[in-house]
Amino acid sequence: MKSYFNIRYEMDRGRVHDAIAEQLTKPGSDYICVADGTILTVVNKDKDYREVVNGGMFSICDSSYVPLYIKWLYGERYGQYCGSEIFKDIVSGGKYRMIFLGTQQNILDGLKANLAKLNPEVVNMTFSELPFRKVDEFDYEGIADMIEKDGAEIIWIALGAPKQEIFMSRLKPHLKHGVMIAVGAAFKFYSGVSSNRAPRWMVRHHFEFVHRILKEPKKQLKRCSMMVFTLPKLLWQERKRKKDNMNN
Repeated sequence: MKSYFNIRYEMDRGRVHDAIAEQLTKPGSDYICVADGTILTVVNKDKDYREVVNGGMFSICDSSYVPLYIKWLYGERYGQYCGSEIFKDIVSGGKYRMIFLGTQQNILDGLKANLAKLNPEVVNMTFSELPFRKVDEFDYEGIADMIEKDGAEIIWIALGAPKQEIFMSRLKPHLKHGVMIAVGAAFKFYSGVSSNRAPRWMVRHHFEFVHRILKEPKKQLKRCSMMVFTLPKLLWQERKRKKDNMNN
């Protein structure tokens, strides 16, 4: 596990899954953030949100560009591990009881039907729509009670960043067991109701953002413009951190 751009990343997929299994042997709960470009930008603008993101077990790297930046700056090679991939890996693995929280009911219904093809046990698991409200207005004690009664080990959260990360940090003290993972758009990808993920060739050549812009132009153009304007500063700050660490 290493820190880049003020985020604690676990870049090794095997260690991600080992850490989940280990956490589930312990009392108490924890959470994993799936850090895309939006999270990267907000973390470096908002100290409180940075503490939320780094207050969990670690983040996995959802951005295809961050590994490129790390290679340019440090000469280290890593791959992307996006939310839709860890979601599919864990669901299809069939090792854990899971609960799926967030988004609209029609998306949850489509998600349940499609995930049952990957893991038939999903039909006996809970898919619950969370009410649309501000992050500080949720009944965290009540949600934790529902999860405890369900017996879920993996708690999937889809509320969109940065809301879902704050939600997990607020829910954590109320849970006695489990690992929460915020996967954002993965529910939509696997529901068959909304946007599918970009074709593999677009992902491989770092053009997934183009696919997302075409699917949700208003939302994604705003996010992309924010990242473009903040990127030079982020790279300069990380280069400075590298230089300072080498001198210490």
